[in-house]
Amino acid sequence: MTYIEGFVVAVPTANRQAYIEHAAGAVAFLKEFGVARMVENWGDDVSVGTLNDFAGAVQATADETVVFSWFEYPDKAARDAASAEMMTDPRMEAMGASMPFDGSRMIYAGFQAEVEEGSAAGTGYVDGIILPVSPANKDAYFALARTVSAAFLENGAIRVVETWGNDVPAGEKTDYARAAHAIGDEVVVYSWVEWPDKATRDAGMPKVMADARMQTPPANLPFDGKRMIYGGFTTILDA
Repeated sequence: MTYIEGFVVAVPTANRQAYIEHAAGAVAFLKEFGVARMVENWGDDVSVGTLNDFAGAVQATADETVVFSWFEYPDKAARDAASAEMMTDPRMEAMGASMPFDGSRMIYAGFQAEVEEGSAAGTGYVDGIILPVSPANKDAYFALARTVSAAFLENGAIRVVETWGNDVPAGEKTDYARAAHAIGDEVVVYSWVEWPDKATRDAGMPKVMADARMQTPPANLPFDGKRMIYGGFTTILDA
């Protein structure tokens, strides 16, 4: 199944256009190394959490906006080969030197897709989610994910993807484990829902939340909902 390289980064809000241009300039380079799809999403409806949230995940300041983005590869072997080659390409160093954001606070990791429902054609808005799940609850989590994905797709969403942390490095300033407040052997899940636009998402989300398939009591959830990070993002690049 698809292998995902997932990123979350804080970008100075004033650098929005510069960020879009920087990302667009990397498309040809990334496709050369096997990236099948690159999606960049600009924070729009990013909730403030009690324990953690997207802003805290990347230590975003008041004048920064959180970006939720990912690369899609056919499989992990393709991603691993691409990563090794990219790191030795001088163009990578040049792109790193011109980033319009603080790369030291960017969190990134590799994730294996476990649920892929729907089609990616026409994405205009994304709901992004990060949460920690115990390996003992992995099967239960993805069983639930498959059930609730149907509720999203029946109410306007066009694609639902759920992934399991596979290559999640520890960062110097922050990382996925710290962002999700993972403890013990918990694994970070990186997931998203794609919508054609924000209007469809805003109309569909209340219907999804009211759907009987979403009514699992908190005590029966295979994860700690208090540590789930979520937010809405406008798609600014889909290549």
